[in-house]
Amino acid sequence: MDTHTNMYNENSSKPHVAFISSPGMGHITPLLEFAFHLVTQHSIQVTFLVITIGSSDAQNNYIKALSPHPDLHIVDLPPANMSGILTDDMTAVTHLSLIVQESIRPLHSMLLRLNRTKVLTALVIDIFCTPVFEVCKDLSIPIYSYFTASATLLTFSLYLPTLDREVEGEFMDLLEPVKVPGCNPIRIQDLLEQVRDRKIDEYKWYLLHASRLSMAKGIFVNTWDDLEPVPLSAVTHKRLDEYIPTPPVYPIGPLTKQMEVVASEDEKETIGWLDKQPKDSVLFVALGSGGTLTSEQLTELAWGLELSQQHFILVVRKPSDCASSALFSSGCESHDDLRSFLPDGFVERTKGVGLVVSSWAPQVAVLNHPSTGAFLSHCGWNSTLESVLQGVPMIAWPMYAEQRMNATMLSDEVGVAVKMSVVGEAGETVVVGRDEIERVVRMVMEGEEGKKLRTRAKELKESGRATLSPGGSSYETLTRVVESWKLES
Repeated sequence: MDTHTNMYNENSSKPHVAFISSPGMGHITPLLEFAFHLVTQHSIQVTFLVITIGSSDAQNNYIKALSPHPDLHIVDLPPANMSGILTDDMTAVTHLSLIVQESIRPLHSMLLRLNRTKVLTALVIDIFCTPVFEVCKDLSIPIYSYFTASATLLTFSLYLPTLDREVEGEFMDLLEPVKVPGCNPIRIQDLLEQVRDRKIDEYKWYLLHASRLSMAKGIFVNTWDDLEPVPLSAVTHKRLDEYIPTPPVYPIGPLTKQMEVVASEDEKETIGWLDKQPKDSVLFVALGSGGTLTSEQLTELAWGLELSQQHFILVVRKPSDCASSALFSSGCESHDDLRSFLPDGFVERTKGVGLVVSSWAPQVAVLNHPSTGAFLSHCGWNSTLESVLQGVPMIAWPMYAEQRMNATMLSDEVGVAVKMSVVGEAGETVVVGRDEIERVVRMVMEGEEGKKLRTRAKELKESGRATLSPGGSSYETLTRVVESWKLES
């Protein structure tokens, strides 16, 4: 795909920056929003290189729906031949890493061509694109990492090579929380999925990517001081430097998906239904672009929502024993009969009170709607920022990756979420019963605790918007980097 027929004006004084993202909505959305932000707010020209292998319908539709801009040039990388490389039982990070490794083989020559058209000032990648450091080591193009998750995970990832050297055995067998210098302790049960078993490829890939973060010219992170003061202080005051060389870290968030165009009939029905509900009365239940529940857990969730007697929108996918099974198929699932996944009579009994949606909903539009009062979320970082920027409190239901870390941070440190008890004492995923779900939903939607969460969320909404405005910390941080690029271009 090529969004523009004309290349950039090579005589323009605007810096030229290239982006490349690993596949998946959780990765490409923040990088593309960052690119669009640079183009529209900071007068940068961007070439955005898209890895097409592993891209979902949701990702493709998102890219197509972007507002055209003469300084944003989107180019597909040639599809790599993945036959004999990917297997059905591969974990997500291994799957992503192999796709990126094969897809960037032509990157060196593509960047040379781009450089001849208009000299590249910088290249921005995400954490799963670190093979780019090796491919481009002779090109003299500064490479920046855009860390699209929390600063909490960033500091842990920077410290991971040290932990790998110093800790014998499994991290899950440690008797005390993990203590990253200058940061709050991380409960063993909350460690991200990729480091819970050090013997498997998933861990080896993540360790490799984390160890390469120090090779970046700088690290952008999608957060801001009011949301994560402790880990940002650790990296900005160089408390990690004695363990691993840390490049400059630039907090530039919260950058999120802009307001969606509600186009399909299903999306219009969802927003039309919300229009008829009272203010702050609806619980939005959506577990991200890749999250799926087991059949047993989906049944308990449905019963809990019904028993709570609260208004709700429930996004339903076909149940699976793999929590991230929809990661590479989001937006292209078949519209099976939802009733077959839910308790008998559920849709009929909750008609008028609840709305059941298949697979996908216009999340930003729903969170922005005045009728939405809370968000039952998997706590992926994009969803977290979207919720906070709309002033919507959360019920945290972590599924995979680093979402347990996010859930604990949002509930215990930030004060915008209540955690659902989905994690057992040994770190295992447990089924949450309908009575507990009813209790938590009522507490957040009706109780005093919910009012406190809502107040805190609205405070962070104002803070998040202020930091992105001229004079705000994130705006000024990014402006200083852009000014350095302009001096070099």
